[in-house]
Amino acid sequence: MEHHIELPLTREKNAPLQPGDTVYLSGIIYTARDAAHKKLDELLDAKKPLPFPLEDSVIYYVGPTPAAPGQVIGSAGPTTSYRMDAWAPRLLMLGLRGMIGKGQRSDEVIRAIQWAGAVYFGAIGGAGALLAECIKSAEVIAFPELGAEAIRKLTVRDFPVTVVIDSRGENLYRTGRHAYLASKG
Repeated sequence: MEHHIELPLTREKNAPLQPGDTVYLSGIIYTARDAAHKKLDELLDAKKPLPFPLEDSVIYYVGPTPAAPGQVIGSAGPTTSYRMDAWAPRLLMLGLRGMIGKGQRSDEVIRAIQWAGAVYFGAIGGAGALLAECIKSAEVIAFPELGAEAIRKLTVRDFPVTVVIDSRGENLYRTGRHAYLASKG
């Protein structure tokens, strides 16, 4: 099924989504990879404010390349998500509603996704230049010293993702594999 979602992302918007659904996101998403997640965790430990609101937000696991002249951003393909698994449950417990990346997630992250009514989306690795076309603005908002891994606020229009893990914990990596094996039967 296909869905067009205007962000912010809420539990209500996540509820009908199922693994394998195509979703086009429009609005604000934030970038963060492992170095930025570590810094967010340190801010939380120090009881300091985060550089963006977690409630109903989406984090894209990406470290974009530099923008060419006249472009908003360079290639912006997803990075491997399991590297953020150490920090994802805490952020989900604080209101994060969506994550975009590639690859499988730990059982702990899947439980936190269910608890939070969140969704894990997959973006197509290797399609970073095409995904960048859906990014209408990009602004570094925290940790500029991290370079490509700085936190950015992105405005996206019809950013294509696939539901990998839905808010009930259903996982495309499991159900898709079972369906494929059953079809080979």
